[in-house]
Amino acid sequence: MIRRILITGANKGIGRAAVAAVLSAHDDTFVYLGARDRARGEDAREALTAKQPSWAKRIEVVELDVSNASSVTAASKRVEGLHAVVNNAGIGFADYDMRTVLDVNTRGPKRVCETFVPRIREGGRIVNVASASGPMFVAKCSPERQRALTDPAITWEGIEAIMNECLAIEAKAGDFAAAGFGGGNAYGLSKACLNAYTMLLAREHPALTINSCTPGFIETDMTRPMTNGKTPTEMGMKPPAEGTRAIVHLLFGEVGTGWYYGSDAQRSPLDRYRAPGDPPYGGE
Repeated sequence: MIRRILITGANKGIGRAAVAAVLSAHDDTFVYLGARDRARGEDAREALTAKQPSWAKRIEVVELDVSNASSVTAASKRVEGLHAVVNNAGIGFADYDMRTVLDVNTRGPKRVCETFVPRIREGGRIVNVASASGPMFVAKCSPERQRALTDPAITWEGIEAIMNECLAIEAKAGDFAAAGFGGGNAYGLSKACLNAYTMLLAREHPALTINSCTPGFIETDMTRPMTNGKTPTEMGMKPPAEGTRAIVHLLFGEVGTGWYYGSDAQRSPLDRYRAPGDPPYGGE
């Protein structure tokens, strides 16, 4: 049986590398290459099949903007018999305000999951591509906020309350630290909330395997502005292909559900950074 996998934000960077990694890992896979801009999606498909012509019948471009509910609904009508969804599309850092970052990075995966979960076969999987910025954000929060963001029983209302409170602080130019939210980093907040949503989603859909992960510090359009005149290598950035290890493991490997994994494909905590190569988190 063909395993059909939707990957959002797949026209470049880690998303495109994930398409190649999935198709290389197993011959029985087919990828819906999700792209906000269809032309860019087709360009990505052409680049991938130029290197591997045999993939031409195993990739279909699907126009999908995770920040637009109508776009997500329209995209869902193009797919069938899904084995998995990889929520990779995301934005971050200095170019966007907090509301936009949360809308894409946290609410975007929620839109996708609410629409596509009914199309995932029993035993299928969801991979939410988060970031080490999530646990690092939580680590700087007050103990009360840490408990809220890592509570296995968290609800969407609870997640939304945290996001709305941070948006209100931002709107008033308030003090995030005084409210228990550390430095108020929008990207870290969005990924911490995505990890919390992963726990919630796994609890609601026990027939599926649902996890989140960080791809690592990868050279992408998002991270290149951070180089400050240094080369990506000097900054410790790795190429996109190396950012797919955890994604592929969570799609096909033996894993738990409702967990967060490091870039080395090992379980990691939600409230602090675990470096690749460190002992796996045991849930304590």
